Amino acid sequence: MTATAHRSFHDIRQALLAGEELALIDVREEDPFAQEHPLFAANIPLSKLELEVYARVPRRDTAITVYDDGEGLASIAAERLQTLGYVDVALLEGGLAGWREAGGELFRDVNVPSKAFGELVESQRHTPSLAAEQVKQLLDAKADVVVLDARRFDEYQTMSIPGGISVPGAELVLRVAELAPDPRTQVIVNCAGRTRSIIGTQSLINAGIANPVAALRNGTIGWTLAGQSLAHGQAQQFSEVSAATRSTAAARARQVADRAGVLRVQREALTQWQADPRRTTYVFDVRTPEEYAAGHWPHSRSVPGGQLVQETDHVASVRGARIVLIDDDGVRANMSASWLAQMGWQVAVLDGLGADDFSQTGDWQPPLPAQPQVDTIDPAQLAQWLQQPGTVLLDFTTSANYVKRHIPGAHWVIRAQLAQALERLPVAERYVLTCGSSALARLASGDLQALTRTPVYVLQGGTAAWIAEQRPLDSGERQLAVPRSDRYRRPYEGTDNAHAAMQGYLDWEFGLIEQLRRDGTHGFRVLGADAALALSEKP
Repeated sequence: MTATAHRSFHDIRQALLAGEELALIDVREEDPFAQEHPLFAANIPLSKLELEVYARVPRRDTAITVYDDGEGLASIAAERLQTLGYVDVALLEGGLAGWREAGGELFRDVNVPSKAFGELVESQRHTPSLAAEQVKQLLDAKADVVVLDARRFDEYQTMSIPGGISVPGAELVLRVAELAPDPRTQVIVNCAGRTRSIIGTQSLINAGIANPVAALRNGTIGWTLAGQSLAHGQAQQFSEVSAATRSTAAARARQVADRAGVLRVQREALTQWQADPRRTTYVFDVRTPEEYAAGHWPHSRSVPGGQLVQETDHVASVRGARIVLIDDDGVRANMSASWLAQMGWQVAVLDGLGADDFSQTGDWQPPLPAQPQVDTIDPAQLAQWLQQPGTVLLDFTTSANYVKRHIPGAHWVIRAQLAQALERLPVAERYVLTCGSSALARLASGDLQALTRTPVYVLQGGTAAWIAEQRPLDSGERQLAVPRSDRYRRPYEGTDNAHAAMQGYLDWEFGLIEQLRRDGTHGFRVLGADAALALSEKP
C-alpha cells in the first residue's frame, strides 16, 4: 500500500476554478455530512464505499480527495480506494477542520449545488410563484387550474396538494400540453420545498408554453405553514401523449438546449469520449425507470431527469466530468441537459439512436468489485439458530428499511461503526449478518471477523430471501446498536416536522445565494438572465 498524499483547501479551490476533474468525497454518514460540508463534496459513506464508488467515480485515475471530521474514517477509505484500483487518492489536509480554518465556505443540508442553483435561477429570472393561500383560493373556487407535482411519484404519494398530479420534473415540458390543453389554464408546479418547483416552472417558461405558469411558493412546506391540509396516497399520474404533442415538445426542448450550449454527440464520438483516459464521461438515460426497464441503450444508467438535476452529486460525483444524456423523444434529455449546462457541466445529448438501440431490458446494475468469500447460511438455518441462545443477528440495511421491517431479533448496525456497536451487543456464540440483498453484509463480514474470533456467517440472499419465504417480520427501532446517522432527516419530509424546522429550512434556502458569493467556485450561469452571479474571491 502506497503512502497517502494530502491536498489542501487551496489545491481543491484552484482545481474547481480551473474546471479540472476532481472528486471530493466525504466518507462520513449522511447526517453528519449534511450538517457541514464543502459545496462540491460528494457523500459516499465509508460503510458503502465499495458498493457505490465504481459507478460514481468510474475512472480509476481520477484525482480523489477524501475527508472526515476527525473520526478516523478517511485514512481507511483511502486505503480501500487504493485496493479498488484508484491511483490518485489523497487526504484533505486537516480534514473538514482544515477546510474551515483555511477560510473555506461550508454548507448545510444535501444536494446543495442544485438547491443553491435553484435559488439563483429564481433571483435572476424572477420565476413567478403563488402563495399557498392564493392557490387554495383557486382550488376552492374550482378555477381553471392544474397542480403538477414535480417530485418522484413515491414522494408525491407520501404527501401532496389535494388534486395534484404527479409529473416528475423532466416530464413537464413533454406532458403539460395534454394536462392543460387550454392555454388559459393556470399551471402550478410544486415540490416539497423550493428547488424542483422553481426549476419545473422555469422549464415550462423557457420552453415557451402558452399557459400562465407559477410555482407554489415554498411547496408543501409553505402549504403546511399556511395551516392547510395535505393529501396522502394520491395516485394521479400523467398519461401517454400524442405524436403531435411529442414533436412540438421536442422542438421546444431542442431550442432551449441549444440556447444553453448543450452539445450533440453521435455514437462514434461518444465511444471516443469514453476511451479518453483523461476525462470521465457519464451516460444517463433520463426517461422514467419503467421505460428504461422496458428497453434501454446497453451502456447507460437510469437516472430520471428531474432527479438528476436535483441530485446531480449523487450520481455524477466527479466535478468537471462530461455528462451525456439519452431519451427516445428529444424532450427530456434536452431539457435536463439545458439545466446541467447552466450548472457548469459539459453536457451533451446523444443523437442518432433508433428504436433498435433500446435493446437491453431490466434494471440498471451497478459495477461492483469482486464479492468476498464468506460462510453463508440459508433462512431455514437462521430460523433454527434464532430459537437457540447465542446467535446475534446484525442487519446492515438502511435504518429506514430496518424500521419498516426486519427479521425478528435483528440488531441494526452501521458497518463503519462495528467496533462501537460490539460494545452494546449481547455476547455471541456466532454472528449472522444480513442486509437487503446480502451485498453489504458480505463486506461487513470481513470487518467483523477482524474484530472478533467469534464465527461470522452471512444470510444467503439477505433479508429479501427471508421475506421471499414468507417468514415472520418485525418493525420499529427497538434494537439499534448505533444511532441512526445514516440518513439526514430532511425538514421537508413528512408532515410531523416542527413548524420552526420548516421555516428554518426556508430561511436557509434564501441564504444560499450569499453563500455562493462567498464560496466563489460554482461556475453557474442562468439562461436568459442579464449576467451570471459574479464569482468573488474570498478576502
